[in-house]
Amino acid sequence: MDRAVVVGAGVLGASVAYHLARSGAEVIVLEAERPASGASGATLSIDVTHLQTPHAYYRLNREGSEGHLRLAEELGGPSWRHPAPLIQWADGDAAQQALRERALQARSWGHACGLAPAAALREAAPAVDPAACTAEEVVVHTGAAWFDAPRFVHALLEAAARHGAELHYRTPVTGLLREGTRVAGVVAGERRFTASAVVNCAGPAAEALAAIAGVRLPMRAVPGLLVESGRLTDSPLEAILAAPRIDLRPTPDGGVLALSRDIDAHLGGPLDGLPQELFRRAGDVLPKLLRAGPAAARVGVCPVPLDGFPLVGAVPEAPGLYHLVAHSGVTLAPVLGRLAAREITTGRPSPELAAYRPYRSMSGDVYAENMRAMGRHVSRGSAEPHVQL
Repeated sequence: MDRAVVVGAGVLGASVAYHLARSGAEVIVLEAERPASGASGATLSIDVTHLQTPHAYYRLNREGSEGHLRLAEELGGPSWRHPAPLIQWADGDAAQQALRERALQARSWGHACGLAPAAALREAAPAVDPAACTAEEVVVHTGAAWFDAPRFVHALLEAAARHGAELHYRTPVTGLLREGTRVAGVVAGERRFTASAVVNCAGPAAEALAAIAGVRLPMRAVPGLLVESGRLTDSPLEAILAAPRIDLRPTPDGGVLALSRDIDAHLGGPLDGLPQELFRRAGDVLPKLLRAGPAAARVGVCPVPLDGFPLVGAVPEAPGLYHLVAHSGVTLAPVLGRLAAREITTGRPSPELAAYRPYRSMSGDVYAENMRAMGRHVSRGSAEPHVQL
């Protein structure tokens, strides 16, 4: 393998570029906008290992989670990983029982979590309104973390550059070079970049890039609304909260980032007050947010394979074009980047990736158990990425 062109500088593109360059490959990264300007810069970015099933997929996510620790040691500098307890609770007996069963299953797999009385929530996050949690029991994940994804991306790309990678930003790919059926490079405006392997890490645009080669990727683009608060000057949030109708986590500058998946179900057209509703829900859990006020809101678009599992590898009809798409990209980036780089450089398939090939059989729009656990309603449509509050 002489040269690899990586299309996309989000978490997956940055990770595979770093691992390829570290292995000695010649690497060119092409990004249509700026690093982490797409889905990687507009997600909740928490460790989602606790949500993943079946066991093999849980293990892959756990490898990704643990890989962040190893990468932080390798790369040095300020860390993008912020350890914090993740606390879950549910409303109603049925939902609480389902949450309890999932926690017990995860713990049987060796996951660091346990059941605790509701008082544990008040100890970890004293600013939470007591009325926001009616459950008598919560689930506490002690080994959880949230990620500063843009910092992670920049750390990987800077390390890739130190290993010789070329980084080209604001360079959208407009076509593919072919040698027969094989993809042999890309076209970016007036420029042509030949390659032994083109790595499709274009996130929501990965489907369109694959289509140029006549490949259909079984995926869709799913919008998600995020609202960020102003800085909490006293009692900042120091835990990740998975409440019944909203998820909250700290931000690097002392604010809070909020996401609600049932609000996301209404995206795809005019926002019609959805950012304000999301912030109101956040204030119901953390009343101090109402004093801090909202600082920003944005819509991110996440690439979601139809069954919820990653799409990794080439398709026989278009050799030379290697796809890397995942909706849990921040958690999975360390392991997927490492395994994909090894496959690309050695030509040997990885057994750990065998279940995630893009050409695998899928039964309609069936989602993986982890998607159902998240309660994600997937809708088509688009929304403006920058929102006025």
